[in-house]
Amino acid sequence: MNIPSDLRYTPDHEWIRVQDDVAYVGITDFAQSELGEIIYVDVTSQGETIEQGQAFGAIEAVKTVSDLFMPATGEVLELNEELEAHPELVNSDPYGDGWIIKVKLSDPEQVNNLLDSEQYAKQIQ
Repeated sequence: MNIPSDLRYTPDHEWIRVQDDVAYVGITDFAQSELGEIIYVDVTSQGETIEQGQAFGAIEAVKTVSDLFMPATGEVLELNEELEAHPELVNSDPYGDGWIIKVKLSDPEQVNNLLDSEQYAKQIQ
């Protein structure tokens, strides 16, 4: 199971990578493997400020639909448009090309309270 050490994680299996004043958010390798083949990513919150822990969209797999939860409060700046035509990127590259949203964080300090890679690894064992 791939758990990059440069990311922070939520108990709900989202990851966040902060770069300068924006952050990228996606789902973990563990989450995509549990969901199975991703067929649709539904995010309608672009331009909205979503509170930490609130749903910002949903992800649909062959077997199920799962809500996506915001790791830290922020404004959804951009959706990964590649996922519209290629939702399987979430399966093949969950930490790279399979990112879901780009966010301008309201309080970057919230990220420090999320799980690090070791804590997340213990949670999914």
